Amino acid sequence: MEINLLMSIIEQYGYVAIFFLLWLGIVGLPIPDELVVATGGFLASIGLLDPFYSFLAGYMGVASGLTIGFLLGKYFGKPILQWLSKSEKMRHAVERSTGLLEKYGTTALCISYLFPVVRHVVPYLVALGGMTYRRYALLSYPIGLVWTIGFYFLGYVFGNNVEAIIGMIRQYGFYALLVIVVALAAWLIVRKVIVSNRAFRAKGE
Repeated sequence: MEINLLMSIIEQYGYVAIFFLLWLGIVGLPIPDELVVATGGFLASIGLLDPFYSFLAGYMGVASGLTIGFLLGKYFGKPILQWLSKSEKMRHAVERSTGLLEKYGTTALCISYLFPVVRHVVPYLVALGGMTYRRYALLSYPIGLVWTIGFYFLGYVFGNNVEAIIGMIRQYGFYALLVIVVALAAWLIVRKVIVSNRAFRAKGE
């Protein structure tokens, strides 16, 4: 149902909707960021959106969310974390984020993208811990770009099935994503071989 709602919103408001849906994700909008990016890719694949601008709106939304998360953590870190910790779900996310930072240090910024909610909490924590904005930007924006490319491509290729795929990724994390990437790579290779064989046969005839 979520993808139908997203399609309706994005069809009505276009690239602005993609940007703001991702931008608001940092404050807990109950729509998966992955699905917003993927829906932009899907709508581009069927010609309702321009591929470049839909991707750009998605990445700018992700980058702006990352920026806001860091700034909120820097200037309002403790009150926000206290407020978040009132919810059991968010308290678990804060504990998980703290555990990642303790175990992996600043690398946790990259790892956090594999976990819903956690990737929104980690920016608060690193800013609260005193990380400079420059270091944060060098780590978070490139991985945010890779993340956006990945889910945009999933939406572009898998279309209406992307909601189920993203549900699997959110439930099983890295392992589901790895299986999907391997399957997609295999499909692309097989497709390329088939197209090459057809071209070779046509040339021979």
